[in-house]
Amino acid sequence: MYILDPIYKVFDAIMSYKKEETEKLLEKLGINLKIEDKEKDGKPLLKVVMRTWLPAGEALLQMIAIHLPSPVEGPHDDEAALGIKTCDPNAPLMMYISKMVPTSDKGRFYAFGRVFSGKVATGMKARIMGPNYVPGKKEDLYEKAIQRTILMMGRYVEAIEDVPCGNICGLVGVDQFLVKTGTISTFKDAHNMRVMKFSVSPVVRVAVEPKNPADLPKLVEGLKRLAKSDPMVQSGELHLEICLKDLEEDHACIPLKKSDPVVSYRETVSDISNQMCLSKSPNKHNRLFMKAVPMPDGLAEDIDKGDVHPRDDFKVRARFLAEKYDYDVTEARKIWTFGPDGLGPNILVDCTKGVQYLNEIKDSVVAGFQWATKEGVLAEENLRGVRFNIYDVTLHADAIHRGGGQIIPTTRRCLYACMLTASPRLMEPVYLCEIQCPEVAVGGIYGVLNRRRGHVFEEQQVAGTPMFVVKAYLPVNESFGFTADLRSNTGGQAFPQCVFDHWQVLPGDPLEMNAKPYTIVQEIRKRKGLKEGAPDLGQYLDKL
Repeated sequence: MYILDPIYKVFDAIMSYKKEETEKLLEKLGINLKIEDKEKDGKPLLKVVMRTWLPAGEALLQMIAIHLPSPVEGPHDDEAALGIKTCDPNAPLMMYISKMVPTSDKGRFYAFGRVFSGKVATGMKARIMGPNYVPGKKEDLYEKAIQRTILMMGRYVEAIEDVPCGNICGLVGVDQFLVKTGTISTFKDAHNMRVMKFSVSPVVRVAVEPKNPADLPKLVEGLKRLAKSDPMVQSGELHLEICLKDLEEDHACIPLKKSDPVVSYRETVSDISNQMCLSKSPNKHNRLFMKAVPMPDGLAEDIDKGDVHPRDDFKVRARFLAEKYDYDVTEARKIWTFGPDGLGPNILVDCTKGVQYLNEIKDSVVAGFQWATKEGVLAEENLRGVRFNIYDVTLHADAIHRGGGQIIPTTRRCLYACMLTASPRLMEPVYLCEIQCPEVAVGGIYGVLNRRRGHVFEEQQVAGTPMFVVKAYLPVNESFGFTADLRSNTGGQAFPQCVFDHWQVLPGDPLEMNAKPYTIVQEIRKRKGLKEGAPDLGQYLDKL
């Protein structure tokens, strides 16, 4: 904040037309203006001052130098890593592609990235590794020639023979094999570089369809191009508007019909299942006994951050869970899987003792768990923060009677019953909203936030200025039209910035009519074409 103090002071003096104060400040900061510029006032003067004092080019270059990882730093000792460590242009090529830039040729992209070791040259053959490439396997891996190497300078591109390490450049022809990011190397044993993570979560969705049904193939192609060109097609309302405009005007080039933005929710539980849940397989020869338990506060976030990961050593992970969350070490060592998609914030734990044939049905139970955590019982939304415990299993002695067709749907039914008996709840996404405004506008901010279920948790004045920074939590569902509402209530003096922060439980029982979560669940079910009304426990639970 202290770095911003002089900026706020200069801004305030110029925009308040305080000539003497402005001159003193400019003198202190060593900003020398031309005679014709000194005669300017208000916004034109502010532009000249900022351009002279903080040139955008220098500031950007300095940020790149500070924040981009240095190719001289590297922790490993294989040939590629040593090349990165020493920034050696004669080492094997290691290049990270960070984004795809649309070309003037419709549907084609320049692969833009940085060379970390070796050199990339026109016509050279290289290994193109996508984000899902696993060393030693052949999925998401291509061996192709680089068609052209180009230097990208603003809007202009220029062909170049080769680019040595430490530089950024664009490649032609690679866009056919990469969606957004990837690693390019000439070293056959090279590991791919870690994929960049963005601090966003897909919490706002919109449905699009072509006005003319015959244009559907163009829309599909346009969506593919949009996904390539924008590394974060999963952000908030403003970003959504920009993405839709790009899709309609640049990528698909057809008129579109758009639905209203829709917020994604998560399903969870708030208590331990009030009974042991039993589900029988369709042939009645296999039985699963399970319960659902809410995860301790913070564990779902640790899984999201990667502090608790499916690929961690199971003993190390169990010790961490025991020390931080008081989990039983024996049970924590028997986590079968995370879900959805094998790495989400839900876990399946084997709490059985001495069950025959259990390992033979493990894959089927895991598949049922992935299915259930991807599509929850309330409204087929993803699950979050739920631990499922398997307490007992009764299996048919003959393997043919306990195949996937028998076990997978049974697991799903049992998990749904566990959720319905464990006080299910709906979770909504919440933005962290940072609002900058003068003191007179603070009251208007509180009024707008109160109407939208937001709450302020921090308010502070920027030292030596009349500006205040207000920090608040705002449910994403209430954020549509928030910026316009805020500006109309503060005379256009408040500037909000929202970023996804966390998930919070929506107060109320989604199974109880007239409760707000019940209404939301019914709206989602209707939109998805599901049967209306609360899910019936009887269809998932069997009797002994």
